[in-house]
Amino acid sequence: MKLTILGGGGFRVPLVYGALLGDTSEQRIRDVALYDVDPVRLEAISHVLAQMAQGHDTAPTVTTSTDLDESLRDARFVFSAIRVGGLGARTADERVALDLGVLGQETTGPGGIAYGLRTIPVAINVAERVAAVCPSAWVINFTNPAGMITEAMQAVLGDRVVGICDSPLGLGRRAARALHLDPSRTSFDYVGLNHLGWLRRLMYDGHDQLPRLLADGDALGRLEEGQLFGAEWIQSLGMLPNEYLYYYYFTREAVSAIRGGPQTRGEYLLQQQEDFYARVATDPDLARQEWDRVRRERNATYMSDVHDEEDERDPADVEGGGYEGVALALMAAIARGESTTMILNVRNGSSVPGLPGDAVVEVPCAVGSFAPRPLATAPLGLPELGLVQQVKAAERLTIEAARTGSAKVAVRAFATHPLVDSVGTARVLLEGYRSRIPELAVLR
Repeated sequence: MKLTILGGGGFRVPLVYGALLGDTSEQRIRDVALYDVDPVRLEAISHVLAQMAQGHDTAPTVTTSTDLDESLRDARFVFSAIRVGGLGARTADERVALDLGVLGQETTGPGGIAYGLRTIPVAINVAERVAAVCPSAWVINFTNPAGMITEAMQAVLGDRVVGICDSPLGLGRRAARALHLDPSRTSFDYVGLNHLGWLRRLMYDGHDQLPRLLADGDALGRLEEGQLFGAEWIQSLGMLPNEYLYYYYFTREAVSAIRGGPQTRGEYLLQQQEDFYARVATDPDLARQEWDRVRRERNATYMSDVHDEEDERDPADVEGGGYEGVALALMAAIARGESTTMILNVRNGSSVPGLPGDAVVEVPCAVGSFAPRPLATAPLGLPELGLVQQVKAAERLTIEAARTGSAKVAVRAFATHPLVDSVGTARVLLEGYRSRIPELAVLR
């Protein structure tokens, strides 16, 4: 089988290749095609993969190309992990908002809308090329904002586009470990949108263990979410929030922390990755070693802009990666008919009451040799449903604005989002993004 990775020069691509190296099934990926618009980044990552493959007799072959159709030809699976505008545009996503005293973050709030506005046209073009070149392929979307991009691509490819994220799985695993339970024997009731969801049950041997965790202040204190939100707030919710909900529940604190830091997350990663690619170009023999070192630094500083200095990330999260395992498990289930349940970004149907049937949601799904099927969930409480509905409305307006090129609809998208405090702010946000991000200058 052939796997095509779009954004093949991206820093996280070796995580996927590492997962493939551990797959010994007869029905495994044997060919990997890396596509990227940046040949320098492609070459650097190809050096990392070549060094990872040393000692593996059955390592997948790797080819690189800057031609999209060539890369897609004969693909069984397509991973979309593109970043339109690069990390430079991400820094603009953050700074334009922060300069107005509004949250500046990659996927949440106005930064996520700006990211979506410039990415959706490219993602739709990718979907159209997949339909033309490899129509039977499955597209597994990593591109952020994952729910929004998945929904836009589904307009072309339907259920053959599935969005993935490792945040829900990571949350469930951390909750299990806090109670000294084996994460592999647990299952989770999780519901929401990408980067906006709640863990409502933690099932182990047929019993819900979440009430025991919520009642144990010490166990909550061992949990990253307990350090981030505080045990009292989590106990008042009666469920575990995804870490990205910090930006909604503690907006003032998040904005203050990010503005008070020496640099935004995007600025940190931009410098780190520029240094990495430059070092590999100078000395390709050190590619794998440098990638490992930079990856550990990157993981250790994840969400450090809002964590207290004394808070420590779970070592298993720092070393474990995550989303590549989700991707491999999804491919295995589809290709081999290995039935399982996974938390994915899929079309809602009737799984989440209160949202449109064609809206993409993040929920547990039955997976096998068929399109993932969302499982029914208990209704969200009114506060959670209201937040989800408002954010979903902003996402759908963003998709409409990107498809039509309408600045008026883009302003509505910004103004609808709960983290933007006025229509006036929405207008200034759009003008700021249009002035700094060339891909958004076309909005009229």
